[in-house]
Amino acid sequence: MEGMSSRRSSTEELHTQVHVFNPIPEPAKVLPQYIAAIAANLAAMAAGCVLGWTSPALPKVSEGPDNEGWLTLTDDEASWVGSLTPLGAAIGPFLAGFLVGRVGCKLTAMGSVAPFLLSWIMIMFGTGIGLICFARVLLGVGVGMVFTVVPIYVGEISEDRVRGALGSFLQLFIVAGLLYVYCIGPYVSYLTLVVVSAAVPVAFAVAFFFVPESPYQYLAKGKRDEACAALQWLRGQSREGVQNELNNMEASMQDMLKNKSKLRDLIATKGNIKALQLSLGLVTFQQLSGINAVLFYSQGIFAQSGGSLQPEVATIIVGVVMLLASCVTPLVVDRLGRRMLLLISAVGMGISEIILGIFFKIQNDGSDVSSIGWLPVICLVVYITVYSVGFGPLAWAVMGELFPANVKSNASACTASFCWFIAFFITRFFSDIVNALGSHFAFWIFAIFTFVSAVFVYFLLPETKGKSLQEIQDILNK
Repeated sequence: MEGMSSRRSSTEELHTQVHVFNPIPEPAKVLPQYIAAIAANLAAMAAGCVLGWTSPALPKVSEGPDNEGWLTLTDDEASWVGSLTPLGAAIGPFLAGFLVGRVGCKLTAMGSVAPFLLSWIMIMFGTGIGLICFARVLLGVGVGMVFTVVPIYVGEISEDRVRGALGSFLQLFIVAGLLYVYCIGPYVSYLTLVVVSAAVPVAFAVAFFFVPESPYQYLAKGKRDEACAALQWLRGQSREGVQNELNNMEASMQDMLKNKSKLRDLIATKGNIKALQLSLGLVTFQQLSGINAVLFYSQGIFAQSGGSLQPEVATIIVGVVMLLASCVTPLVVDRLGRRMLLLISAVGMGISEIILGIFFKIQNDGSDVSSIGWLPVICLVVYITVYSVGFGPLAWAVMGELFPANVKSNASACTASFCWFIAFFITRFFSDIVNALGSHFAFWIFAIFTFVSAVFVYFLLPETKGKSLQEIQDILNK
């Protein structure tokens, strides 16, 4: 009995030792990560207001019966006002990339509020085309900064299990900004629309002030205690609970600092070259699908279709559908994968644009289309739905997954700048193509590019669902 008691005592002591040296891991919480991502993406909502503003605003100042007398723009001047924001957005990423490496993600994102507010003030009091155009370029700088820094921040604060969902928030909040101005714009004055648009970046600044900086950014400056506190907040864990992840982050950051990149490092390895090709390809096809032309001039497109719905109501319907569709992506992206959603998006956009082109061709030939005046609304609803599920959010989310940490800042800046440079040409010359060749021809061109994008995704893009960032790098470097 004594021997059995001794053995039992030894066994209990062993279990006690195991419990001491191998504690049960403390589970991380995802709610704080969602809160931080939502606060950050209020900046994306501010960007969405900028992108959607022209749709309800231009009829108020363009030549015609809807002009409010604030100022009067010719068709050519209105086209410049619509297109100059993407030109400014091509500059913003390089400014953001420069600032992220020096002051971190949080201060860079907060800094985007300055061009937003300054520009809205200029638009509020400006009565000449020159000042309005300059303000639109400056708004674009803010948009470009947001499209660069927000994906970096969200990618760095997210665990692997929610990275895809949180990365797709960018598109969701951009659409929220679009819908915000679509719903308010037609029913308020030009001045009021400017004021309500300027309120969104203010709300972002207030909300984002209370969330922590990315732990990676603290580690880059050697501030381990601050990084630990930020990670505790983001994971909802104790100091001991985040130590393993913090150690992994620190090791990753040390490797990154040892291999601190220059712009030329984007083409220094096979994996980086392939990541750059894939990222540039995705954002190129995103823009060549015609999305910004549709968003900037949606109210005009519906007016031209001659449907029974008022153009502003049809635009709101499209905005609502876009918002609802954007809510789908965070729910399914980590189940279906990136490739499947991108393929569905490409094919769906192509089919809807072909049908939309057929409608405008019939109309341009002089046939009566009053009986099918609902068709453009249905086509654009389908187009917006599949875009919002696939190419809208995932072109940016995938970009954040493809590049190693040491080149991600430069890669994001180059990709975003390239994207907006293409967007500038599309939005600037879309109305010229429509006037010269007809709406049907413009939409058919967009449709061709969407089908080519499906081929690009199917044959070239690797699936990143459920893979760690290191596993993705291993695939790209094979």
